[in-house]
Order: sequence, then structure tokens, then C-alpha cells
Amino acid sequence: MNLALYAAATGMESQQINLNTISNNIANVNTTGFKKSKIEFQDLFYQSARQAGAESGAGNLTPTSVELGNGSQVVSTSKVFTQGQLTQTGEKLDIAIQGDGFFEVERPDGTSAFTRDGALKVGPDGRIMTSSGYPLLSGFQPVPTGTSSISISAAGDVTMTTPNGTTTYRIQLARFANPSGLQSIGGSMFMETGASGVPEIGSPGENAYGTLLQGYLESSNVNVVEEMVSMILAQRAYEMNSKSIQSADEMLSRVSQLKR
Repeated sequence: MNLALYAAATGMESQQINLNTISNNIANVNTTGFKKSKIEFQDLFYQSARQAGAESGAGNLTPTSVELGNGSQVVSTSKVFTQGQLTQTGEKLDIAIQGDGFFEVERPDGTSAFTRDGALKVGPDGRIMTSSGYPLLSGFQPVPTGTSSISISAAGDVTMTTPNGTTTYRIQLARFANPSGLQSIGGSMFMETGASGVPEIGSPGENAYGTLLQGYLESSNVNVVEEMVSMILAQRAYEMNSKSIQSADEMLSRVSQLKR
């Protein structure tokens, strides 16, 4: 009987984590470059009262086993890197990546992070930064004072018209063998891990790297309708697990009253 209590408790805990994940997805439905999380469950170990194939006498073997499960657990909340909708803004430093790739960002401690948030700004020293104030790497060069125009092609070629003439350079993108293995650190940024592999650097539009769209931003890839359906399912699963606990409690209560 206690097994039913513990199994249902693990189910409730798993569904609470599921609801937390769904809530975070919905909260970031308007976050530029946000990638939704996908939760995955596994069953816990089993208690075996009888093994399949055990001797049952006269040379006969039992065809099935008697196994009692111990509930469920969350084993993954990986990011889903599907393409978000591209929204036109008209801003010259709004850059969307269409396809595979990340911009490289320099963190305050000197380490690199990676993002698909292309809402870029010019800092006081002319360096191109994220909205959080982190400088962009990926080949970006400072914008000189008095620059009249910035043009960015799909292949990452940047042309700036400055008081001293025209300057041209090329942006690079980073990608990973397993982007789902990246560590989320907030601010629509990710960090390399042993599971993600090391970043591969390449030019937009070449070797299956994504292309760039100037004047566009990539919206979150969260589908609100799907998340609402998932939320309802999580709520119902939580309620059914709580009902299991109530039923087990009522059965234990009846057993405890038999002696009376």
C-alpha cells in the first residue's frame, strides 16, 4: 500500500516540474530568440515479486513476471531549437538568423556565450552589444562616429558608410553538434558544455549555416495553444496522482479500523 503512496508522490513531483517548465515557456512567449524547453519522463526502478521464466514446477516456466513500479522521474528539460517566426522591425541593427547558428557574445568574466537574440545596439565606444550590454564577437567591428548607413547581407557581409569612406567586413556564426546540450544562463544566452561539443565557426549561408536577415528579429518558438494543452494535461495528471494518494489513504484507514 505504501508503494502506491510513494509512486503517486513521485508522479505529483514530476508534474510540478512539468508545470514549471510549461509556465516558463509561456512567460517567454514574447522573448526574442527564446527557445522553448521540452520535458521528458522515465519510469523508476521496479520491485520484482516474481521473475519471468522462473521455475514453476515440473519443468514449467512462468510466462510473465510480477513487477511493481515506483513512479516516475524527470530526466530531461532540453531546449528545442526550431525556427521562430521572423518579424520585420526595420531597425538596421536588428538581425535574425534564418537556419542554424548563433552569435557569439563576450561575458563580463571574459568567457563566451551564444545567442540568437539579434536585437543589437551600439555602445558608447561604438562596439555592437546585446540589449543587456554584452559585446558581440562573431567578427563584429565597432561602428565609427558619424556612420550614415550599415548594410548587412544574407551572407554576413557588413558594409558601413563612414566619414572616412566605406568599410566592409564579414560576420561569422557558431554552431554545435548537439545544441540541446547547451546550458541556458538567462538573457537568451547559452554556454558551451561537454554535451554540446565545441563551437564550429563558419560563414552565413555556407556549409549549412543559416543566413542573416537585416531589419528582422526571430520571435520565440513557443506555441501558446500547445503549451495551454500541455498545461491542462499536466494539471489533470497531477490531480489523478493526488486521487491515487487519497485512495491509498482510505484503504489504509479501513485496514487500521479492522481491529476495532
